[in-house]
Amino acid sequence: MSDTVRVVLPAHLRSMAKVQGEIRVDVTGAVTQRSVLDAVEAEFPMLLGTIRDRATAKRRPFVRFYACEEDLSHEEPDAPLPDRVAQGDEPFLVIGAMAGG
Repeated sequence: MSDTVRVVLPAHLRSMAKVQGEIRVDVTGAVTQRSVLDAVEAEFPMLLGTIRDRATAKRRPFVRFYACEEDLSHEEPDAPLPDRVAQGDEPFLVIGAMAGG
């Protein structure tokens, strides 16, 4: 069984993927950061290496993950995402963080 997960990408990644607005990806098995990002990269291979490092699969600096108003950036990649994300009620947000001072 697969779940359709809504994903919101930052503008520059939407441009690279040639999409507008949120995307939807099918995730088989547990809905986790890893499974959602695997599905995004499978459907939009031009995004490989932009969200996660290709060699380590770790989140790139200045990229954050949010869902249900929670910062999930430091959660384990295989931790289940909130049920509302898995059910398609809430999107999984990939945010480009700002730096400076």
